[in-house]
Amino acid sequence: MKRPLLPLALTLLATSAMAKDRATFRHTPSADEERPVVVDATVGPQGGDFALRLRFQKPPFGQECGSRCANATLLLDTDANPRSGLKLSDKAPENGADLAIIVQGTRDMSGASSDHYVRVKVRQLADGARTLEQGELIAELDHLRDPDRVHIEDNTVFLLIDASNNVPSGRKARVVYHPPGGKAVQATLPGMLSGSANSKVMIFRRGGWGTARQGGRRVGGESK
Repeated sequence: MKRPLLPLALTLLATSAMAKDRATFRHTPSADEERPVVVDATVGPQGGDFALRLRFQKPPFGQECGSRCANATLLLDTDANPRSGLKLSDKAPENGADLAIIVQGTRDMSGASSDHYVRVKVRQLADGARTLEQGELIAELDHLRDPDRVHIEDNTVFLLIDASNNVPSGRKARVVYHPPGGKAVQATLPGMLSGSANSKVMIFRRGGWGTARQGGRRVGGESK
């Protein structure tokens, strides 16, 4: 996570093909859900990073959500191996997770004015870890200080998560999202060794940031 960041900004590919974009997974929250939750996500490898596009059903941060802003955790099993990484109860879908990505809408009350922002924490989970807190905190980012890693447009959060820090690799990977009060949602996606990381099928490319509503090209299949 400490390697130098690319000097160029990273953006979405904006083409007519994006209208056919398919999410890696989708989730429909209950109508009375107060907190912003992820309703669809596209996840895939790009270079030495995992790129994520997370769309929330309402703004994930700011005055609108007040004290009930986003607090979403996505788990990446970067080698699709349930026997390594996080170990919860038997057959828990979260088993095998190697990275925990926590996306929080928050604000800084330390100055004269409070800045609203999205904070992202990344924890690496060693074999046998029983809780997320046992994972090593390897990155703490926010969209104000790290615009080349975290970008916000409307209700959508774009992330580039460095996976080069001795993170397990495989031809396939898994993503698991456990929304509040619901069952875990999981999907399979190409891993770092699949060849997709260096293909032309990317969520992001070099240039300037694009438009969130246009989406990005498909990375992996849609969950069933």
